[in-house]
This record gives sequence, C-alpha cells and structure tokens, in this order.
Amino acid sequence: MRDTTPTILSTVSSQFIDDWLVALRALCSDAQMDALLQRSGLATDQSQRHGRVTLDQIVGLYQLAAVETGDEMMGLWDRPIRPRALQHLLTTVREATSLPSALYRFSTFWNLLLDDYQFDLTESDTALVLTLTPQGDPRVQRFGHMLILKLAHGLMSWLAGHEIPVKAVSFVFDAPKFEQDYAIIFPAPLLFGQAATSLTFDPRALGPVQARSTVDLDRFLQNAPRDWIFTSSREHTQSLRVRTHLGQTGWDSATLTQTAQAMHVTPRTLIRRLEAESTSFQAIKDALRRDIAIRDLQAGRKSIEAIALDVGFSSAANFHRAFQRWTGGTPSAYRRKQTPGC
Repeated sequence: MRDTTPTILSTVSSQFIDDWLVALRALCSDAQMDALLQRSGLATDQSQRHGRVTLDQIVGLYQLAAVETGDEMMGLWDRPIRPRALQHLLTTVREATSLPSALYRFSTFWNLLLDDYQFDLTESDTALVLTLTPQGDPRVQRFGHMLILKLAHGLMSWLAGHEIPVKAVSFVFDAPKFEQDYAIIFPAPLLFGQAATSLTFDPRALGPVQARSTVDLDRFLQNAPRDWIFTSSREHTQSLRVRTHLGQTGWDSATLTQTAQAMHVTPRTLIRRLEAESTSFQAIKDALRRDIAIRDLQAGRKSIEAIALDVGFSSAANFHRAFQRWTGGTPSAYRRKQTPGC
C-alpha cells in the first residue's frame, strides 16, 4: 500500500509523545515504565527528554505498552480499551461496502467503548466530517486525539488500498511549540484551537473499498500502529515531496532551483508553497541530515566522525555542536543511550 522509506527516516520532538508518557505512567510502576522506555530505545531520564524520537521508537513503545498495560489505547481515554478491540474494529470496518460506510462503522464502534468522548459523522456533497465530541468536560489528551484520528485515516487508506487524501484536520487544543511534528503524521492542512477535534474528507475523492482478507487483517494488526500512523503523506504535502526528492537524489548537492524543476514549478512558487506549510527548502535539508545522523547513530555501524562527514560537516566538532542544538545532547551520549545495558 505504501513506500515507508522517507516516513520512517523522519523524527519528531520528544515533547510530541509527552502526553502519552504521562498517561502510561499512570498505568505502570516506575520500574515498568523505565523498562518500557529502555526496551523501545527511549530516554528514561526526564532531563534527557528534549531531543528527537524516531517513528520506529514510537511503534516499538506502542507494541510493548499495549501488551504491558492491557489497554490498546494505553490510558489515553477514561475507559481502558481491552485487548483485541483493534481486531474487532478491523473485522467490523472491512465488511463496509463504501468508505463513508466504513467511517460510520468506525464511529459507532468507538461510541460503544468511549465514555469521555463520542464521534459524530456528518456528510454533505463536499465534506465528510468525523468529529470528536466531548461528553461533559473531559481532559484534552493531545496524543490521544492525534492517534484516534490517524487510526480513522489509516483504516480508510487500508480499505482503499492507497492513502486517502485528507481535506483538513482540526484540533481543539492550541498549537503547541512542536506543531510541525503533526505535519509529519497528517497529510493535510492543520488547524489548532478549533471548536472540536475533527477529520475532514472530500467524499468526491473517495473511491471504492478493496476486499481485505484475514491475512491482510492479521498483517495490519502485527504491524500496528505502523500501517495506520505512518502513511505516505508525502503524496499530499509539498514539504514531504521535497524531502523525498532530496532523499532519493542526494540532499547534499541538490539546489532549490534543481528541486523546483523536479517538482515542475518555479523556485518562487516552491518557496511560497513551503512557506504556506511553515517551512523552507533549507529547513527541510537540515531536518533530513539530522534524521540521517540519528538513524546512523542508532545503527551503530559508523563512527561519529564518519557520520559527521556523511551529513556534510567539515569536522566532528561542528557536528557535535549541531547535534546538541538538534537534540539537547551529544552524539556520543545519544549512542550510549541506544546501547543495551547502558
């Protein structure tokens, strides 16, 4: 269904998952929590939690925590979501005869399980809107809101056999300092501080559903949450298309003019489109070299000096300074954190 290469190479700020970790800590002892973080390659020391988190680490923590806590949403909602709930959800939606029908099944399924929120589904000629409506005055869990909307999008894409375009994503909470992380997850315009959290599709852009076998269902469950959080959103956002191009053609030598030509636009148009997504050509290049460095440090096969040269630094000292600015720590400290037993 998707090519994950540019997505898996991405990282998000550690603050992106802080709400999730708070919810997890309420379900786990300190020893359990430290073990979960260590096994998934995340920092156990709060003073070190100012760096970057890979999407593989998020997947690993989810897979461990869902089993450890017995809650497939790991404390993100008032009521625990018992094991096998996701399996039942997939079984329910794969029987749908259309994508709007699948989204309706998704909403009714969750409305049976959630107490603090309910889903409302509205449809017009131009918009199919899934809205998360509070019941009373519940807490707003940012990671939980993101995760359940992305699950809806991931399931729709799974049923369609390709990533479904999203018209808009709205969040009831204000834009956090790490709002750019949401652009990695969602291939759509992002709105914060809205009246409700919602996901909007254009029904005219929705095609037919594809038959999904039990083998397909089992594979989706085994990969969870990879196949529903990290879809190929580069198809729908200019910045991720640029990032993919740089990753495939050589980020170090590519220029704005060359990249604009590959995108079939003028350099001025590319600049304007990237500005509309709150980024720039240089920022995309810098983020890519950062994430390549993090990947290679995790792999442990190259020296720090070799990694520094690979990502375009003339000396290891310059790389150390840049890495500390990116993550709040040094490359050597990051590598030690990734080594079992350290």
